[in-house]
Amino acid sequence: MNASRRKVLSRPYLRTNLRPSQLAAAALVTTASLGFSAQVLAEDPIKVGILHSLSGTMAISESTLKDTVEMLIEQQNEQGGLLGRQLEAVVVDPASNWPLFAERARELLAQHEVDVVFGNWTSVSRKAVLPVFEELNGLLFYPVQYEGEESSENVFYTGAAPNQQAIPAVEYLLNEVGVERWVLAGTDYVYPRTTNRILEAFLKEEHGVADDDIMINYTPFGHSDWQNIVAEIRRFGSEGKKTAVVSTINGDANVPFYRELANQGIDAADIPVVAFSVGEQELSGIDTAPLVGHLAAWNYFMSVDTDENYDFIDAWIDYTGDEEAVTNDPMEAHYIGFNMWAEAVRKAGTTDVDAIKEAIIGVTVPNLTGGYAAMMPNHHITKPVLIGEVQDNGQFDIVWQTPSTVAGDAWSDYLPGSRDLIADWRAPMRCGNFNVATGSCGGSTAAEEAEAALAE
Repeated sequence: MNASRRKVLSRPYLRTNLRPSQLAAAALVTTASLGFSAQVLAEDPIKVGILHSLSGTMAISESTLKDTVEMLIEQQNEQGGLLGRQLEAVVVDPASNWPLFAERARELLAQHEVDVVFGNWTSVSRKAVLPVFEELNGLLFYPVQYEGEESSENVFYTGAAPNQQAIPAVEYLLNEVGVERWVLAGTDYVYPRTTNRILEAFLKEEHGVADDDIMINYTPFGHSDWQNIVAEIRRFGSEGKKTAVVSTINGDANVPFYRELANQGIDAADIPVVAFSVGEQELSGIDTAPLVGHLAAWNYFMSVDTDENYDFIDAWIDYTGDEEAVTNDPMEAHYIGFNMWAEAVRKAGTTDVDAIKEAIIGVTVPNLTGGYAAMMPNHHITKPVLIGEVQDNGQFDIVWQTPSTVAGDAWSDYLPGSRDLIADWRAPMRCGNFNVATGSCGGSTAAEEAEAALAE
């Protein structure tokens, strides 16, 4: 491998010239596309819905995912589309407004009649659209880490479940850093609250952590005044026990949070922060000095040293026209999910929703870390887990990773109501919450969960 491609440079990434093999592949694609053109023009396009916030507090994270899906669609069309048909992006903006997500999802499925949707970031937005996808029998590929406690027949979860991010991150802090006191800090909605319930139970049951050694705090979306909260974290961490912050803070509230840590003289050596929602995109364009040494847990980092990753970065920089463009974990999740869906379409020979549900179980595609991702019967995928340390160039130095991929668990072993539940969407079970103790399926609770999530 070219040695220059093995380094993370002072810029987030320095693009190299295309290799001869890439040029040859591009030429073959162009030639093949000409052969497909007459057939493609005669067929209606395959419509791909994109349901990501392009405005509001979550635009800092979600707008890039919209661009990612559009790039993947463009690449697929350059290869002749799918089933001899071109793909067409249908983009809507739910504007970081959780009830509006449901309206926009209905618009995509009922009005535009899209064949598949890639979208959502927050769990409350996902909960809001679940009843719509189940009612109209749509397909949603959800690319972001989440709290688990869910498995829908109409959703494919390509982000991490808690056992693929939160639990391994806490185990790393316990075993490698020696943390004894815990600040569970999150944005006030379903993902942080459920994840922290799981982590609190895990710390108490598995490691005997006392109530007094766990501090839990929630703030609203877009929260900006962190002075009092950070002062409380500082006091909590000054009692002689190694303390860490486990952060499920989402969106643009992260910028003033880390700034206030620095203002009060709290650095990673004193109280490390491990974040589940801060990646390269969130660090892009901000002063990363206050974050250096702090941690993030993901299943992919831009700094991963594989040819697959470098090819993806090259394609992203080409697509954006921005030499400083960065990649991140949810982008890789969309890359995996899009390729799984495309493979299932080829396997089924149709875009029919029910046929795709059947065909996609067991589909395996490359990830960007040098391995493979497989779609499991519970509609979650296999993923490696990585811990990265923030560097002053906005990239992450990978300090730890699992030796192999981890299968996503839809239901936590640490919550009483979940321990006996499994999900398997294959016949004859076809259930997302089968209780092995009672031998019964609980059925869909999407409407109730959406109502509860939106009421929080």
